Amino acid sequence: MRFDHAGVATDDAEGLAFLYEDLFGCEIAHEERFQELKVIFLELENGYFELLEPQDDGTIARYLERHGSGLHHIALETDDIEAALETAADVDVELIDEEPRRGAWGHGVAFLHPGSTGGMLIEFVEH
Repeated sequence: MRFDHAGVATDDAEGLAFLYEDLFGCEIAHEERFQELKVIFLELENGYFELLEPQDDGTIARYLERHGSGLHHIALETDDIEAALETAADVDVELIDEEPRRGAWGHGVAFLHPGSTGGMLIEFVEH
């Protein structure tokens, strides 16, 4: 597995993107509206920041209400998401997604419950 991205929940994805561009010298690699979200990916040399701004009520809007802006999840890229989910289940990690689903950029994604991973929401992503 490889690091893919850090997902950041924010009320202002565009403003944070401008800050990160100046601060880290990175550029916007991809933007889209996905489900109830505005999503901006900023490309770094070894991965991305995924900025998640809610456009409607949903998971990220509720997260922001409870926790405020900040790190939401870490994503790891895998070449075989089904095998990664099987391994996670074999070591008794609780799966949020038992089957991959479509994520941003059309990639297959699946999440692991933070209660089973030391408090970290982890996403598997298959490009």
